[in-house]
Amino acid sequence: MDDLDAWLAESYPTAYRTACLVLRSPADAEDAVQDAFLRVWRFRDAIPAGEGRRAWLYRVVVNACLSRLRGDKVWRERSGDDVLVSVPAQTDPQHDVEDAALGRCLAQALERLPEHLRVPVVLRYYSGLAEREIAIAIQRRPGTVKSRLAEARRRLAVDPALAGWTDVEVAR
Repeated sequence: MDDLDAWLAESYPTAYRTACLVLRSPADAEDAVQDAFLRVWRFRDAIPAGEGRRAWLYRVVVNACLSRLRGDKVWRERSGDDVLVSVPAQTDPQHDVEDAALGRCLAQALERLPEHLRVPVVLRYYSGLAEREIAIAIQRRPGTVKSRLAEARRRLAVDPALAGWTDVEVAR
């Protein structure tokens, strides 16, 4: 039991960030992660051992997020969310300003992605899951994950909100 408590405590920040990016609302994300962790606790005997453990947790987190999204009868406008703007401070204030601006642009671009593309991007680039783990988390084949990530990257590459950042990031 102590092992489960420690694992959940260690996993909470990344699970919360993942939920924030999927749901685009910190309050909804907190509720979804709490729901997910309650499910994990309830079904603790089903937690796989070894490498499958992390993917299993994210399947539960993503399912909790998708349940919340499906539960919204009327899509609520998510404005003013600064989910991606909370970037760790750099030593250079100019970088802090640039990172915050990039975070806002990236949040806008992610918001425009459809859910089936946004979720794999969040799991891959913000939660650090491998394609195989994402496939388990979203219950799709690895080839589907690979094609969704490729399509999401293609759409993000041509997104007007991110167009001005390509040269800045390459220069760093």
